Amino acid sequence: MLRAVLFDLDGTLIKTVDASEILRRILSIHGIEKSISEITEARIAAEESLTIEDYEMPYYDFWDSWNMKILRRLGVKGDLSKLSRRITDLWWEYADVKLYPDVTEAIKILRGMNLKLGIITNGFQKDIEIILSKLRFKHSLDITVGVDSVKKPKPHKEIFLYAVNRLKIKPEEALYIGDAIESDYFGALRAGLKALLIDREGKVQRRDIKKIRSLLEISKHIT
Repeated sequence: MLRAVLFDLDGTLIKTVDASEILRRILSIHGIEKSISEITEARIAAEESLTIEDYEMPYYDFWDSWNMKILRRLGVKGDLSKLSRRITDLWWEYADVKLYPDVTEAIKILRGMNLKLGIITNGFQKDIEIILSKLRFKHSLDITVGVDSVKKPKPHKEIFLYAVNRLKIKPEEALYIGDAIESDYFGALRAGLKALLIDREGKVQRRDIKKIRSLLEISKHIT
């Protein structure tokens, strides 16, 4: 018997402009002009350098470290520490964050089925609070779990199990929906949850994955 539906955040419930474009916008207002391709290359390099230990850092320390790696690779000069903090503080102001059109109705339907609802994301709890506050969406959820809750990101099972334990349910009583095959879909399955992949553009052709094109299809998979 399913008792909860849990969601990834970015790419599942919310959409933003690409992260490289957000960085480009923030750098531009500080008089630093870099191309999207340059920024993307620097972002990928920063991502590839991440270790599990990095997620043990406090919020600002993590993002300061992340931003500094990108700025150095871009060859930016000056007070990088100050600029790094500005990037973190301004991020969501330049992200054009919006709910996907199907979210509000899907949440209403699932609430009508007496299901607990929540978010599990590799973002930090502070980021979750900022986003949900901007979208006035906070009170639609029973739980929000960020990477700083357990210091381990998806696809590690700990973050999924932390969420279901807080809801006082068993893993198999929860369904998780996300847009990333490895960290969301298979991460949830390995933790014992049920899983659906949200594939709005129909790009995923694998037959071993249960997919939906819209969050409005979730109710068809609940038994």
